[in-house]
Amino acid sequence: MTSRRNFVKTTALVGAGAALLPNLSFGNMLGSDDQKLKLAFIGVGLRGTNHLNNALHRKDVEITAICDIDPNRISIALDKIDKAGFKAPEVFGSNDYDYRNLLELKNVDAVIISTPWLWHTRMAKDAMLAGKYTGLEVSAANTLEECWDLVNTHEQTGTHMMILENVNYRRDVLAVLNMVKQNVFGELAHFRCGYQHDLRFVMLNDGKTAYGKGVEFGEKGISESVWRTQHSVLRNADVYPTHGVGPIAAMCDINRGNRFVSLTSHATKSRGLHNYIVDNGGKDHPNAKVNFKMGDVITSTIETANGETIIVTHDVSLPRPYSLGFRVQGTKGLWEKDGDRIYIEGQSEKPHRWDDSKAWLEKYDHPLWKRYGELATGAGHGGMDFFVMNAFVESAKANIAPPMDAYDAAAWSAITPLSEASIENNGEPQDFPDFTRGNWIKRNPYNWMKDSY
Repeated sequence: MTSRRNFVKTTALVGAGAALLPNLSFGNMLGSDDQKLKLAFIGVGLRGTNHLNNALHRKDVEITAICDIDPNRISIALDKIDKAGFKAPEVFGSNDYDYRNLLELKNVDAVIISTPWLWHTRMAKDAMLAGKYTGLEVSAANTLEECWDLVNTHEQTGTHMMILENVNYRRDVLAVLNMVKQNVFGELAHFRCGYQHDLRFVMLNDGKTAYGKGVEFGEKGISESVWRTQHSVLRNADVYPTHGVGPIAAMCDINRGNRFVSLTSHATKSRGLHNYIVDNGGKDHPNAKVNFKMGDVITSTIETANGETIIVTHDVSLPRPYSLGFRVQGTKGLWEKDGDRIYIEGQSEKPHRWDDSKAWLEKYDHPLWKRYGELATGAGHGGMDFFVMNAFVESAKANIAPPMDAYDAAAWSAITPLSEASIENNGEPQDFPDFTRGNWIKRNPYNWMKDSY
């Protein structure tokens, strides 16, 4: 086990190497037979199966083990592995902690964890302690203690962990990042983002009634309604911040020359899930008596060390179209996803009038998407899952720091407990821990602009 001093020194050197030589971590997009990564999956539900599908298209991956406590999901995964021509993996899932036996296998180099949120940190800790390069689905942690657990375990073991935030690879997000890095918006000042997605039919679903009409959760629910809805019963917080804040954090170099400093949060009343139950199950349904603690709309404002503000919104229990609500604003102009519009002073077609963003995004299309967009077709979530899988595999093969690491996982996930504390205390400001212990000042930004990412 490395000492912390030696680890920090090594991490700094690796981070610098990744910025200077991104080919080391992101190489050829589908890899080669020269070096196969022995990969295991803990959790092969809907999200885990999506990751598995993408791994099965690679030449440089061997699936050596899978784990899930649902036998049906194991059967689905084994069938996919067999049809792809891969050798059958070892199977685990006899109980909630059987994943620890998987982690003892010598023929596992890396693991991808796609389980319910409450298992994320403990599984990632165990994986890092076992020396397995760890990919962790979002959100990474539920409490500040868990955020520190991820960082401390990474530093204690020297094992890397990547938060698998796929929205960082969305085509329009990377095009706007390209614009940010080329100073199109000028000096950055303000951002908006969030997770705005009507999930009522996901959070209340018995798997028996017509699509979008079920009102069960917990033991009577299916898929995410088995576990996700309970968070809405017990917590008043932004429980799912990383889809919005991850891309913004990359644009303003959080943990790499900048950091989150403070947060304030407010919540509306809670009506959406209750009304949905009454409308679809009737006012006498037992779940109509459930008191949902989480406000329908959670609004958080973050301040950064470099003087930017970020508004983050969580909105999943009311009827609405899907949107992550992105806005990127600087001294020269701004982009807003809602409306797909952009304005750049002195360059837009008319002064003080929006341009359609399509031409701008095409002009600044990221090198990754220009080169590999066709390969990403069908990979899931508009192709961005292709890129997040590739970044993980190539980083794991080289055993170097990933583009979104344990410090990012901690900082982005800390929004959940900090928003909860702020709401409980009438919007009182909450200080962000510095998970880098001061090293954000000297850590180099990742070079997201190389076409080999």
